[in-house]
Amino acid sequence: MSTSYRYAEIATALEGRMRDGLYRPGERLPGVRRLAHEFGVSIGTVLEALHRLEAQGRVRARARSGYYVQAPTRSAQPAISTPPPAPAPVRGQDMVLRLLQAANDPAFVQLGAAVPDPRLLPRKALARAVASAYRRYPDAAVDYAFPPGLEALRRQIARHLSAHGTPLHPDALLITSGCLEAVTLALRALTRPGDVVAVESPTYYGLLQALDALGLQALEIPTDPAQGISLEALGFALEQWSVAACIVTTNFSNPLGAVLSSARKRALSELLAAHGVALIEDDIYGDLAFSGVRPDTAKCYDREGRVIYCGSFSKTLSPGMRVGWVAPGVEFERIEFLKYATNLAAPSVLQLALAELLASGAYLRHLREVSAGFALAVGRMRHAVERHFPPGTRVTRPSGGFLLWLQLPAGIDSMALHARAHREGISIAPGPMFSASGKYRDCLRLNAAVPWTPAVERALRRLGALAHELAGD
Repeated sequence: MSTSYRYAEIATALEGRMRDGLYRPGERLPGVRRLAHEFGVSIGTVLEALHRLEAQGRVRARARSGYYVQAPTRSAQPAISTPPPAPAPVRGQDMVLRLLQAANDPAFVQLGAAVPDPRLLPRKALARAVASAYRRYPDAAVDYAFPPGLEALRRQIARHLSAHGTPLHPDALLITSGCLEAVTLALRALTRPGDVVAVESPTYYGLLQALDALGLQALEIPTDPAQGISLEALGFALEQWSVAACIVTTNFSNPLGAVLSSARKRALSELLAAHGVALIEDDIYGDLAFSGVRPDTAKCYDREGRVIYCGSFSKTLSPGMRVGWVAPGVEFERIEFLKYATNLAAPSVLQLALAELLASGAYLRHLREVSAGFALAVGRMRHAVERHFPPGTRVTRPSGGFLLWLQLPAGIDSMALHARAHREGISIAPGPMFSASGKYRDCLRLNAAVPWTPAVERALRRLGALAHELAGD
């Protein structure tokens, strides 16, 4: 087990003791040497764990005295959403491209797009794997890998998912150019222009753009930041409207970071099956659990092949490689044809490289490290928001991924905050981007998958100051 993963485990254990009252606010934690002995690790590993807890605001170091427990933060989670109850065309998405372009502009502090900073990704390992693929498979690396994609990669993905609770055969998988293409192919297979698609609200703006491009209507379903999509509201919507498909990010959703429990995933699958509605399950963040234990999926409970399961390596290994997958269930032949008709195939050399990374165990080792790093980054950014933003700001508490959703106090418009921040070289994602109807002007999303630098600290401090100004403080 890597040192970085071990310190995350120790931090989680200590936080649990604080939550259970074993260590109370104001009390001194056991000394570093004692903790190192207890957990069987080095002093450096314990210090890493304590630094993580300090960044999250759970402990505070006192010179020549040790670490003391801090009272837990009091900021509440954002409220459950209340979107319009009727389907509507997607609108107000014109700023998305500008946001994504800012992500590539080095002049900006990039807190807007949900893209991990390249410095947090295994660039050298990826480069070695690509070079190895060209060397070992010179013909396959430059040839087409027509749908369903290279068997070697499909086999490794199936092994990975099956080992973590989602049993899939390699022949059930089809390789795509990223997760969004997988979702779009599923929508094309299931819908026709004018159809209604149920979505979480708020939801990832890329999904809304896909609906817009296909001429589909979005039916926004209330969603809780902790428990995920409201099954009660979804059930009512299915009774009221003719729904062609439902898209849900079941693990660490974008932007809320919500996770559906196993029971709720089962209930979601059964509810949609009872109404004859296919579920498109977007699980792009599923591998990024802070605990190191991957949650299960709704696909686990699919008995009729009606759950179309989508994922990719964009958030874990490399956004630019554009390699994902789909398990289309009963729609396999249709989606396989659509993939071929759209762009023939996904890049062969990248499929070979990713298959090697998974087979060697390098992917799992990287996951342990990057998940621990994202947990630290999310906690640190959340703590900064609580320090610098106006009182009454609500912040999500995700248990995986790398995104934070903020609900601002009354009177603060995230569109105005976005405009002011943009002029000062800070990129954020305002709330209306995540709604077909342009809701959530009091909300915004922050990307925590960035190195913790003085520039990032200054940007968050400045964002808080701008929010105070908009509040009239």
